[in-house]
Amino acid sequence: MNTDPIADYLTRVRNAIKANHRIVEIPASNLKKEITKVLFDKGYIANYKFEDTTTQGIIKIALKYNAITKIPAIRTLTRISKPGLRQYAGVENMPRVLNGLGIAILSTSKGVMTDKEAAKLNIGGEVLCHVY
Repeated sequence: MNTDPIADYLTRVRNAIKANHRIVEIPASNLKKEITKVLFDKGYIANYKFEDTTTQGIIKIALKYNAITKIPAIRTLTRISKPGLRQYAGVENMPRVLNGLGIAILSTSKGVMTDKEAAKLNIGGEVLCHVY
């Protein structure tokens, strides 16, 4: 049993990037699927695929690298809110990642979204991770 599945998700992606893998497979959950969609929409991953062959399902993520320099699109992936210490942010104290160059992924009442999208909708939520 895994106590923090989001941390496991981020660690699998981080390890695959360090090993220069093209594809990483992760056990699926609805929250992980939503985080994957946000990463794809913001251009941090090349593609993704949800496979429901097993009871839990698998998320296959194609990682994105620069064609010439082979530098990954994701430089840093940091878990912020942990099961032992939840981190919430309101509209007035929304986190800025790398002075606006990175994104913070939030779990809000309207779904999983970036910090900028949450600020536009004027809602806060739990800060899941920072990506840049």
